[in-house]
Amino acid sequence: MNVAIAKRCCKQIACAILHDLLQKYKELLEIQNFMFGGLTGLKDSQSTDWGERMLNTVASQTIRHLFTQSKSVEVFVRCYPSSKLLQGSIDSFKMSGTGLVIRKDFLVEEMSFETDAVAIDFGAVLSGKLNLKQPTQAIANVILSEAGINQAFNAKLVTQHLVNLTVPSLTAISGGTPVSFTDIQVELLAENHLRILAKADLNNGEIIPLSMVMTVAVERRRRISFKNPQIELDSVPEAQREISQTLSMALADILDNMVDLDRFDLDGVKMRLNRLETEGKNLIFSGYAEIERIPSNP
Repeated sequence: MNVAIAKRCCKQIACAILHDLLQKYKELLEIQNFMFGGLTGLKDSQSTDWGERMLNTVASQTIRHLFTQSKSVEVFVRCYPSSKLLQGSIDSFKMSGTGLVIRKDFLVEEMSFETDAVAIDFGAVLSGKLNLKQPTQAIANVILSEAGINQAFNAKLVTQHLVNLTVPSLTAISGGTPVSFTDIQVELLAENHLRILAKADLNNGEIIPLSMVMTVAVERRRRISFKNPQIELDSVPEAQREISQTLSMALADILDNMVDLDRFDLDGVKMRLNRLETEGKNLIFSGYAEIERIPSNP
């Protein structure tokens, strides 16, 4: 009896396994027929084949979700012929976007990056996801506006380095109370210079105005340095000029040690800068992105 039951169970299990295998085989044939049908007949007016159109759709949705807001996001994926997609190989990947907001507070006027050949997980594409099989690098360009930079100085990630500071060099000036730097305004100038206007709150009822011109540069490809502060005291009341000079130098030192790109990177993506320059009311960065994986929503 037990042997008969066991044989019957084994037979049922074998049938179930065979059914699943046949179902998977059928699904694979449908996918291949769909794809290779696209290779021979699915061409749009701009000669973009099915594989590229599918990748563009998936990549656009994936990239757009990385930003809190976006005015426009365009993705161009090159994969020809589409049969290469079965092996997870694409020729190039290019993304450009405008009006992008990262982590709710950091406005990027324009951003673009472009890769050469990339290896992706084809199975993930079929489920509407974009996953890398191996890390890749992309040429990157970023434009920040003066307005966007000033907005960033109100972000919690930035203000936490500027308010209620208790370092001895500052409390010695304030008489032991925490010092805060507030109302920071940045004015972009020519030749990689910028003007910083701010107020120092000594938490004793006295507000000290600050003004200085600094040089902004790239350091070790990941830090933005603020060097050579030239303190401006003409608009500062004479009685406050000495303390304004001291506090301005303290703020310059804080800024010089604050902007490390690794603090602002998206998960799985590291930015590295080759150069930056001021151009009108924009700050322009060029460099490359090290992409280990497509990040999840920030």
